[in-house]
Parts: sequence; C-alpha cells; structure tokens
Amino acid sequence: MATPPPPLPPMPPRHVSCGSLLQELQQELWGEIGQDEMKRDRMILQLEEDCLNVYKQKVNQTRKQKADLLQELSLGEADIDKILSALGERETFPRSEKLGGTLMEQLAKIEPVLEDLRRRRDERVNEFKAIQSKIVCLQAEISGAIDHGDPAAPVVDENDLSLKRSGELKEHLNDLQTEKNGRLQKIDIQTNSIHEMCNIMSIDLKMALKDVHPSYAELGRSKPMSISNSSLDRLSEKVHALNHEKKQRLRKLQDLGSTLIELWNLMDTPTDEQRFFDHVTSLIKVSPTTAMPQGCLAHEIIEKVETEVKRLTKLKASKMKELVFKKLTDLEEIYRSVHMDIDSDSERQTLNDLIDSGRADLSELLARMDIRIAEAKEHALSRKDILEKVEKWTLASEEETWLDEYERDQNRYNAVRGAHINLKRAEKARILVSKLPSLLENLTAKIKAWEKEMGIPFIFNKVRLLDCLDEYTCTRQQKEEEKRRSRELKKLQEQFATEQGAKFGTKPSPIRPLSSRKPLGQSSNANIIGGTPTSRRVSTPMSRKGRPSSGRVQEAVKTAVAPANYVALPKDCSDISTL
Repeated sequence: MATPPPPLPPMPPRHVSCGSLLQELQQELWGEIGQDEMKRDRMILQLEEDCLNVYKQKVNQTRKQKADLLQELSLGEADIDKILSALGERETFPRSEKLGGTLMEQLAKIEPVLEDLRRRRDERVNEFKAIQSKIVCLQAEISGAIDHGDPAAPVVDENDLSLKRSGELKEHLNDLQTEKNGRLQKIDIQTNSIHEMCNIMSIDLKMALKDVHPSYAELGRSKPMSISNSSLDRLSEKVHALNHEKKQRLRKLQDLGSTLIELWNLMDTPTDEQRFFDHVTSLIKVSPTTAMPQGCLAHEIIEKVETEVKRLTKLKASKMKELVFKKLTDLEEIYRSVHMDIDSDSERQTLNDLIDSGRADLSELLARMDIRIAEAKEHALSRKDILEKVEKWTLASEEETWLDEYERDQNRYNAVRGAHINLKRAEKARILVSKLPSLLENLTAKIKAWEKEMGIPFIFNKVRLLDCLDEYTCTRQQKEEEKRRSRELKKLQEQFATEQGAKFGTKPSPIRPLSSRKPLGQSSNANIIGGTPTSRRVSTPMSRKGRPSSGRVQEAVKTAVAPANYVALPKDCSDISTL
C-alpha cells in the first residue's frame, strides 16, 4: 500500500466575530447556494437560540462559580471563627464586606489566614492528643487496666483547644504523674523493706515479689511496674505478712535464746560451747525495728537452736533431778540442824515418782524447793534462841545428874587422885543446878511465846518440848522430894547410931559398910587420870543416866554413856550463870 501524503499543517486561526460569520453566511454562502429565504430566517433564529443557550449556560456556570466562591468565602470565615473559638483566642478577622475587592481577591486574603489557623489547630490537637494519651496511660496504670492490654487512643475534642483546657489537662497530668511517683516511691520503700526482711529471714526475694505482681520481679523491666491499687494492697499485705513472720521468728528465737542461757547457767555449760550461739543470744534484747544481720532469722538457724534446746532440755531433766534432790538434802540438813523432823524417805520417793512421771515442771519444782528452804531457814532462825537455851538446860541437867551421882558416892571426900577436880566441879555444878528453876521458867516462857507466834507446837526429836519440860520438872520435883526424904532418913539413922553408940559403945555402923568401890573420878587404868571431858554436850537435852523419866522423854533423849567415875568439868560456866 502506498503511504498517504502527510496532512497539511493547520491554518493559523483568524480573529473572527459572530457578525462577520453571520455576514459571510448570509451574503456569500447562502447566496451561492441559493438557500430559501424562509429557511434562512429559520436557521438564523436557530443560531440566535443556540447562542442564547450558550450564553445562558455560561451565565449559569458563572453564577455557580460565584456562589461557590461566596460559599467558600463563607465557609472560610466560619472555619476561621470556629478555629479561633476552639483555640480560645479573641483575635477577630474582618468580614468579606470589609475586605474589599473581588471574590477571588477576598479568598486570596482568607486562605493564608485559614491555613495558618488550621496549622495551629493541628498542632494544638496533637498536643492535646499527647497529653491525653499520657493521662489515659497513667489512669490505666493506676486502675490496673493496663494489665489487660494497651488502652485505646484518646479522642480529642476539637471544639475546645484553648490554652485553659490545655492547662487543665497538663495539671491533671501532673497530678497523675505526682500520684504515680508517690506510688512508685511507696513501692520502692516497700520492696526495699521486703528485700531487707527476705535477707534477714533468707527468703527468696524474687518469689516473694512475684507473688505480689510479676512486674516487680522482672529484671529487665520490659513492662512498666504495676502501680494499681490492687497491687499496692497486695504489696502492703506482703510487707505486713513478712513483718509478722519476722516478729514471730524473732520472738521465737529470743525465747529460745533465753532458754539457752537459762540452761547454760543451770548446767554450767563451758563458754566455748556457748560461743556457737552468740548470734542467737545477741538478739535477746533486740527490738523488731532494729537492723539485724543477714540470715539471722533463717529457718535453718531456728531449727538448729531448737535442736540444741531439746538436747539441753533432756540433759536438764537429769540435772534438775539432781538439783531437786540436792536442795532436798539442804532442806534436811537445815531441819536436822535445828532438831526438826522431816520424813526424808517419803519425801524423796514422792519427788522421784513425780519427776519420773514427766508431769512436774522442774523449774517450778526447784522454785518451790527454794521457797521451802527459805521458810525452813526462817523457821530455824526463830528456833535458834530456844535451842541455845535448850543446850544450856541440857548441860545443866547433865551436871545435875553428875552431882546426884557424886553426892551418892560415900568416898567422895577421900584424898585420892582427881578428888580436887571433882570437888571443884561439884562446887560449880551446885551453882549451875541452883539456877535450873529460873532457866526452866525462862525456857518454858520462850517456848510458849514461840508456839503462840508460830501457831505450831515446838517439836524436838519427834516430841513436844514443852511437854518434856513439864515432865522433867515433875521428875525433878520428885527427885528433890526423894532427896529430902533421904536426908531425913539419914538424920534419923545417924541419930539412932549415936544413941546406940552412947548406950553400947562405938562400933561400925551396919548401915554404912566399908565400900570396896573406887572413888568417883578414879580411872581403872593406873596411868589415866579419871575425869569427864570438858564438853559433853549431846544433841538431846533430857536423857540422863540413872535418872528416872517417862517413856516419851526417853524416846526424845539420846543418852551419852560414860563410866560411873568418868568426870566432866566444863571449861566455863559463865554462859549458864547469866540465865
């Protein structure tokens, strides 16, 4: 196929008008064509109508453009007013009628202002959104809602973007931030307290914090620490629980430490053994608020101390049993020293059964024994004065017995070895025996006063001493009566012998035959000088050799046996002479 020729270049446009075109159409084209006049008129009318329609369309378009411009101008003015109101600014913008110029000029003046206000509004919206996002986040942290996911983005009210509203939001944000900081500070204080108590009690800190909230135990802090009310409440409860546990452990350890010291003192535990528990005894007077070393309240330490206390308690049982019986021995010794009776065998059997049964509190038992010992000492002290007088009465009654034997000796005036000693003793014995009535009267008065004050009878070697004194007094009166009768009988015999001698001459009296006995005080051994030891004091006051007494007195008196001619001379009788 042949290639078509290239198109001719377009003719340059000529400046034509509607009139020139109409003239060309009427005069040239229609004339040459030979167009009918009627058709020409119809075509011209059609052209006029078409032109009118084009003008109308153009006018309508222009009117719409004007309306759009007016609307755009009105909207722009409204946006300016709205943005200024939202921003809370009192700045005013002149209306269109005051701007002057065409609509396009007026729009040209409004657009930069509106653009600037919109930019400022967007900045203010972003600022509000940032503040409100922080507020929502803090509120979610405080309420605990953040644990269930990130909170929704806040919706900013663009109708109120004033600086006043911004200040209120910032103030609210500051309040929330202050509250958060306060909660974080409280959490920090409480976690430090938990850390300290866990160190003291050797408790796993991470597990203790994880029980409260997982965020407290995280090292990397991938999530913010929970500051919700529920977390703070659980944290406070944890601190309270650990503090209560700490106080219980400290109290328990202090009780165990006090028990240890008591057991150590009781059993004289060496100091080297006590040093192993210095860390326990050092806490006895420590208050729960005092700083304590790490691990001092660990379960392992408490268990070790409990084991040691149990071990020492077992040793204490045997040791305390020994102490109880030792105190019983001391009690018996006190009673024995003042001639008081105690059923030792029955007492020991009762104590032994009570201790072996395990029902007795040994500490209380020891305390009761100490009380009994104190009472016994007080009782013994109240008897001391009477016992001293009883001892003097015992000595005087022994001398009285010796003097009786001495006076019955027919050879007491013979010049034999030791006769001068017996004579000297007899002189002192007569002085001492002469004071026996006053001594007995004084002793009886003191015993009666003692019995009235104490409310119990004065028992001496299982016998009431006042009864013994009464019996002794009666016996002594009987002896005095017998002596008196003996002296009268002797006078009668001597008188009868004198009368017989005068009548029949002197001859030996059958009543006083020559005695082959050794003189009183003469020893059976040639190389021993007879005599009584300077002190023949015995533990009982009423037994006398050769002196009649009742069965009850004999039971109360232990007789000191000595040869008939064994002489006793006190070193000093001044203590008796004072009575």
